[in-house]
Amino acid sequence: MGNAGPDKGKGGKFLFLPPGYTCDVPQGYYVFKSRTFGNAFFTRGFLVNGDPGPAVESFHQTMRSYPLSEAANPHPAKFVNLSGKAFNTIGANDYSFYEEVNQVVQEEPADSESPELLGQLLAIGIQKGQPFAPDERMKKILTDAVAVGNATARSIEFRPRDKANYTYPGRAWFMPTGFYQFLDNEARMLDARTMFFYAYTGVTPAMVLKMVGIGSQYAIAALDSENNYLDGGKNYKLNIPANPPAKNFWSIIVYDTQTRSMLQTDQQFPSRGANTSGIQKNADGSYDIYFGPKAPVGKESNWIQTVPGKGWFTILRIYGPLEPWFNKTWQPGDIALVK
Repeated sequence: MGNAGPDKGKGGKFLFLPPGYTCDVPQGYYVFKSRTFGNAFFTRGFLVNGDPGPAVESFHQTMRSYPLSEAANPHPAKFVNLSGKAFNTIGANDYSFYEEVNQVVQEEPADSESPELLGQLLAIGIQKGQPFAPDERMKKILTDAVAVGNATARSIEFRPRDKANYTYPGRAWFMPTGFYQFLDNEARMLDARTMFFYAYTGVTPAMVLKMVGIGSQYAIAALDSENNYLDGGKNYKLNIPANPPAKNFWSIIVYDTQTRSMLQTDQQFPSRGANTSGIQKNADGSYDIYFGPKAPVGKESNWIQTVPGKGWFTILRIYGPLEPWFNKTWQPGDIALVK
């Protein structure tokens, strides 16, 4: 939905139908059929002169979510502000991972996943309608397996071997390949899928389709210009060349490699970009972004804080990407260690 959706950013009514729905489908909706009962909806509002207020107000005034049975008289909308609250959104990477998976299997229809995946779960004792009760031997095996799986996913994520994932030849910036379904001639690209979901949770065609001036595009970096992992105790510099190809805005955000969430530091937001108040532009129109535990003198407005002893990675986000992004005539620099 939105600019990249069927409503073309003009708004509309969207209807999500559950598995097994057999009643009449009313007219006047953009209709989507879900294989699962549980769903999550994400939307994003842009800052206006660095202020989130207009977007928040727009959501309050225009966005409603309610059961179809209430269409004639929807209940009042309730918005909960979680900004500044501490909470965990990360899937488990210990034995409890399997308990989380079992919960989903029990809650959802038996055909909501492929027989192949359900067969793998069956082999370790997870089956719809049956208790998940592994003995101590199986618990030990699963505990070891999830540790290996987590380490494997991290390796795939932060130093991909497939050269096709790299946005520019010989550079550190990357993005998982295989479109949003991770297919190559109908073969599932398992590493590419792992790269995406381990770090970014969800995917949408709008993140990868070429739509000039619409949607968003991303480039990710976890290595410096010397092919070393980014170290929170060291200082780095990144050059963003003049005229970033973004119709709306661009930003650089720093993430924690352990949580894959924004790095928690003394800064409220670990990011800099076109909407950053007071950001300094070079004489040639480019921007230098600095990373490190302490800000370089005089460069505070262009600095993102990192944490000694913690690894980090960054995402360059382009909102409303323009043609120079797609034809790669515009390219960001690599992140260089300041020695």
